[in-house]
Amino acid sequence: MTSTAVVRTLQQELFQPTEERLITCCFVSKYLKKKKTSYLCLVSTVSVPYNISLIQVKQTDKQVFKKKRSWVLTELKSVDGHNEHYDTLEFDLHLDKVYRWVANSPKERHTFIHNLWKQTSRHILKAKPLFKNIPQSWITEDAMSPENKYVTSPLLTLENDFAEDFQAITDKEQEDLKQLMSGCEYAISNAEGFMEVLARDLSLLDGENVQCLLASEEQVETLMEQLELAINEADRLETQLNGYDEILCHTKLNLPVEYQRTLEDADFTTHEGLIAAIKAANALKVAMNSNIDKALLQMTAVQEQRKKFEKYKEKFSRSLSRQLNNLFIHYGNHKGESDRNVEGLILPQHSGVMDKKMYESLKDVYTTSLGKLYDRDLRGLFNTAREKIAIYNAASSPTSLIGLDKDMWTLETSAQDRKRYDTVLEQVLTQLEPVFMQEQQFCVKFFQLDVISPTTKNTQTTLDGTELHMEVIPQRKAERQIDEDVRNMMSNLFACLKTELDLLIDHIKKQDSFYCMYVLVRLNQHVMSAQSSFLSNTFGSQLIEVKRSLDQFMQQQIDSIKECRLQRKSKCGILPYISNLEIFATNAECLLKSDRRADLEKWYTRLVDTMLEYISVHSNDHKTPSQVIKMENYHHLYSLLSQLKISVLDSQRKEAKQKYNDALQAYVTLYFGRPLEKLNTFFEGVQARVASGVKASEVSYQLAFSKQELRKVISQYPGSTVKKGLEALYKKVEKHLSEEGNLLQVVWRAMQEEFIRQYKMLEDLIQQCYPGSMISLEFTIDDILHFFSDIAQSH
Repeated sequence: MTSTAVVRTLQQELFQPTEERLITCCFVSKYLKKKKTSYLCLVSTVSVPYNISLIQVKQTDKQVFKKKRSWVLTELKSVDGHNEHYDTLEFDLHLDKVYRWVANSPKERHTFIHNLWKQTSRHILKAKPLFKNIPQSWITEDAMSPENKYVTSPLLTLENDFAEDFQAITDKEQEDLKQLMSGCEYAISNAEGFMEVLARDLSLLDGENVQCLLASEEQVETLMEQLELAINEADRLETQLNGYDEILCHTKLNLPVEYQRTLEDADFTTHEGLIAAIKAANALKVAMNSNIDKALLQMTAVQEQRKKFEKYKEKFSRSLSRQLNNLFIHYGNHKGESDRNVEGLILPQHSGVMDKKMYESLKDVYTTSLGKLYDRDLRGLFNTAREKIAIYNAASSPTSLIGLDKDMWTLETSAQDRKRYDTVLEQVLTQLEPVFMQEQQFCVKFFQLDVISPTTKNTQTTLDGTELHMEVIPQRKAERQIDEDVRNMMSNLFACLKTELDLLIDHIKKQDSFYCMYVLVRLNQHVMSAQSSFLSNTFGSQLIEVKRSLDQFMQQQIDSIKECRLQRKSKCGILPYISNLEIFATNAECLLKSDRRADLEKWYTRLVDTMLEYISVHSNDHKTPSQVIKMENYHHLYSLLSQLKISVLDSQRKEAKQKYNDALQAYVTLYFGRPLEKLNTFFEGVQARVASGVKASEVSYQLAFSKQELRKVISQYPGSTVKKGLEALYKKVEKHLSEEGNLLQVVWRAMQEEFIRQYKMLEDLIQQCYPGSMISLEFTIDDILHFFSDIAQSH
């Protein structure tokens, strides 16, 4: 595979799904270990603020790229190029330790080091890493390669340079400029003279402008005062006229003749007829609701006029009711538009237009007729949505339990599939909202669902002047009744909504076990956007069910950790639930970034707490030493939590680090032991004599602990014997530790430190108890360092 193809593959398969961008990469091998190859990648996040990381990527036997370890850029302490020759392949990176790499080619090494320098220069403000043994031309902004070409990253860099805005002069400005220059024939030949003329003219114009403003200031102030007086007078007249109009309205009890004719024979079939009917009905409403003084109600003319208005009202109501009945039935029998919704998810919108006796009848006719139409439309919408979601004929539901090996997961959903499911659901919910809100607003307004029957006494006056006792419902009870009326009517109109929504979500569930996370996010968004509506209540009840599904799903994850069974292989390695945590977190990221993140955060703490507990439990279920299992898995868990940066898991991350350190120390103590056993035993006897009262400087006079005896014991541990024992120990450690745990060098370093500690203790005892004897061990600390280093490099 060419380097360009590798870059493209790494970006598409490994970094693009995690919203990262590959800046550059270098094909490398470990120093003196050419078979252990990998790709050293410099990676950035795609969103601001940019986070730059160094990531080591390995290619498995199945040709799959996998992240092995990563460091943030700020961990880089220094870069050592060994020498300034271009053909050199080696370079060292000092991170948590010194990593020695060998590049595949000088060009890749050159490109990687230069890009590494550029990113540290731009993104590390303090404590910049040291670049040494590197040509100075490589660590400048415009570094040049030996081929005299600029070094560039295989991918786009993070910053783009933008040209300054430029705007040409207009045609009119160009013409004016020509005219101005034509007035000065020397404008081109004598530019300085032309500029002097322009400056003088500009100064004269500024002076005239200032004089004009000063001369007109007094007139402007006078004009503003007059305008303010005029505005105040106009306001006073408007207030007085409004008062007169209000007084006159109370004495009006007339209805124009053209409105009377319209009310007697209303035409609802034409646009002009509808407008005339609305105007006439509003005029009748104003006339009948006129607040007439009680004294005037006794007049015969007033009573006759109001009776006449009642007749107009009854006749108009009958005509309107008949027209609406026919219209509702017609809508209900409409074929609908569902059969045309093949290409997209579209829910048609239907727009629609009362004496108490006809009110309930009209509501029944409306809900029955329009309900059939909405039923067809909704079923068509949801059927189309289900068709857009792939169907797998699986024998069981999809399973993505964190405690199972990845090869045991069923129906693993790709990021593209999950995005498609989420998009289809969002399209459906978006289509529902305007239709339902429009229909609810129409029903409330047209059927006056916000006008309620009174229940507490209130006195009003009838046409004949007698008092009528009416009742008023308390406000809270009234609101509940209005909500109930709206809910009942909308439930009858959209009877199949709940069922169809359940079927769609269940259909998504059959494809993806993580469905509950992004469905919860979508429903929550639409509950908020459709506030105080029937649709919001419906989404809310569905939201509760999906939340229960999330709780059940997370409990299953915890149970799978507890029930995890380890495979019987030579090395235990990383436990399945620790290995699967990263991909689990990636799938759950949509919920963690939403307004419902608290629902997941409380489960995250329980999930990781269970991991911390059961690593120790499962460490006893395998032939691999328990200290190794705990050490490798606590370290891997700590690294993952540091990488995920989930704030609610900070305490769990610290606990994982502490448990890792404890396990590491326990392993070193148990398996390193005391390589100089006879020397340790000898000095235990020495310390016992000192404890019994013998002075430390006089111990050598004891026959069993004489200088001669000490020399005999020391002679049994020449450097070659010590190194041979260390080589056997290294093989044992290498046999215990797994490659995926990647802790071999860490453990070997810890054993080296323990050996040096024991060495210094023995040397101190020799100096205390055998002063001036010139006796010392046959190897030095430098020898120990060489032993450990040579053994590590040879393997």
